[in-house]
Amino acid sequence: MAAAAAAAPGALGALQAGRARLVAACCARLGPGWRLPGSLTGPRVGPAMWARGWAPVAGGSAARRGYSSEVKTEDELRVRYLEEENRGIVVLGINRAYAKNSFSKNLVKMLSKAVDALKSDKKVRTIIVRSEVPGIFCAGADLKERVKMNPSEVGPFVSKIRAVINEIANLPVPTIAAIDGLALGGGLELALACDIRVAASSAKMGLVETKLAIIPGGGGTQRLPRAIGISLAKELIFSARVLDGQEAKAVGLISHVLEQNQEGDAAYRKALDLAREFLPQGPVAMRVAKLAINQGMEVDLVTGLAIEEACYAQTISTKDRLEGLLAFKEKRSPRYKGE
Repeated sequence: MAAAAAAAPGALGALQAGRARLVAACCARLGPGWRLPGSLTGPRVGPAMWARGWAPVAGGSAARRGYSSEVKTEDELRVRYLEEENRGIVVLGINRAYAKNSFSKNLVKMLSKAVDALKSDKKVRTIIVRSEVPGIFCAGADLKERVKMNPSEVGPFVSKIRAVINEIANLPVPTIAAIDGLALGGGLELALACDIRVAASSAKMGLVETKLAIIPGGGGTQRLPRAIGISLAKELIFSARVLDGQEAKAVGLISHVLEQNQEGDAAYRKALDLAREFLPQGPVAMRVAKLAINQGMEVDLVTGLAIEEACYAQTISTKDRLEGLLAFKEKRSPRYKGE
């Protein structure tokens, strides 16, 4: 007993050191110079430098010009920067009607380029992922293209799909999946990578890979259990079951379910309403809140609270925080600049 008691402080110290390393790693994602309040040494960066840690300045505006709202109709991905009262909202619209919006090599490449541009654009506040094709969100991998691949090509291509889905999951701003139609396999994995999912009641969604004697390869085996629980996720993957919007809402797979409208875009309209709710909030706070939640959910509560503390500390000296206090005092709407 005495030996165990003597060893306990050392074990506790090792545990605390491990937590500190986890939080430090989290802070490192926010940019150079971050430190834990009262722990790690080193200068604390200002909000402008912190913002560059999220969104490198180089290439931001040039990349945006490459994805204007005037894309050709035959393009497989349409990137629209909304204007006026919707300024700050960007819509990624998948447009492969002839292939049910399935992931082709070209679509994966276009998604990767678009996401790279978006994460480098500090004017972007919320991103909506939707389909431009009625009745379809994304049917997963393009199996007609897949069947022509050599076995040696399949693994690397699936890795590319997984990578671009991870890039979407790691975007620093809120993301919303608007599911107005079929979302199967990789299509549902794409939606699972978004922060929020909304769907029409008529939508169909499921991870159906086991029907093809494979497993979900775009993050589905990891994100679905985190969204709805391990046991139910196993049941859905093992059975390759497809859910409609109401069933998906009942199990917690989506946040909102809507009756489909005549235009076939009920989920997109709801996503737009949600995005508008996000626009008035402080941009720096939104990004830090997302990071705190995402990182905190992967660790124990004590470490998660330390992550929250580290993230909160980065908002204290921002101009936005002072503007928020001043607006409250003057009883007006704040005018945030993301600084």
